[in-house]
Amino acid sequence: MREISCQKIAEEVERLCIQAAVWLPADVAMTLECAEESEEEGPGRAALHDIVENYHYAAEKEIPICQDTGMAVVFAEIGQEIHIVGGSFEEAIDRGVRDGYVNGYLRKSVVRDPLRRVNTEDNTPSVLHVRLVPGDVLRLTVAPKGFGSENMSRMKMFLPSCSREEIEEYIAETVCLAGARPCPPVIVGVGLGGTVEKAALLAKRALCRPIDTRHPDPYYAGMEAACLEKINKLGIGPQGFGGRTTALAVNIETFPTHIAGLPCVVNMGCHATRHASCEL
Repeated sequence: MREISCQKIAEEVERLCIQAAVWLPADVAMTLECAEESEEEGPGRAALHDIVENYHYAAEKEIPICQDTGMAVVFAEIGQEIHIVGGSFEEAIDRGVRDGYVNGYLRKSVVRDPLRRVNTEDNTPSVLHVRLVPGDVLRLTVAPKGFGSENMSRMKMFLPSCSREEIEEYIAETVCLAGARPCPPVIVGVGLGGTVEKAALLAKRALCRPIDTRHPDPYYAGMEAACLEKINKLGIGPQGFGGRTTALAVNIETFPTHIAGLPCVVNMGCHATRHASCEL
């Protein structure tokens, strides 16, 4: 059985927090550059040019891509043959987040209580999701979530008799209602099935899937493509200035559900949908 120390976990989380804030994932960067080339002339294309220039500058100067460095969402896949030593796993995650945001000079945006809104001053606690998986590897993903996009998320309990087209229209409607507020072009994460909380988690995980990777089931891959086409016909465009590129991708994740319901959660990601991963 492999041992992994909490100190090592904290150090890796610190590094991932800074990496995610500064360097855009390669698949998102490449898609934005392609979108700039294909976008029609006008303010939307100019906005895309500024977006591309901004993330190149952030990487060169090693400064955050966006002033909203988000609330730290951490996905941990823990191999069942790992023994975590030297403290509490959850405390190690939060220590890494704290060190990443403090040492990386990232904006601290977390308040301790939802109604008595006093800043924690170190961006903790994080939102931690843990899965036990076979093997002896610990995989960590840090996905800082800005709330310009998070605030535009929606949830609906569909009747089990609803059609695929109704769900596609709901996803496109969510983007339409959001308009320019989530800083398009957006990445749309969709969770379909399970229970309410499972659908929300699926939608969040969907934002971490590479945007050039489609759902393994051709049925849902086709649904992703259909939703993307509908959304990009809305004409909202980059930063709401109009154009062909309102979304870069629609990622749908699915799970079995109850015969009496069909939960659907749409979680919006901005053009700087950030995440960074490592394996220990």
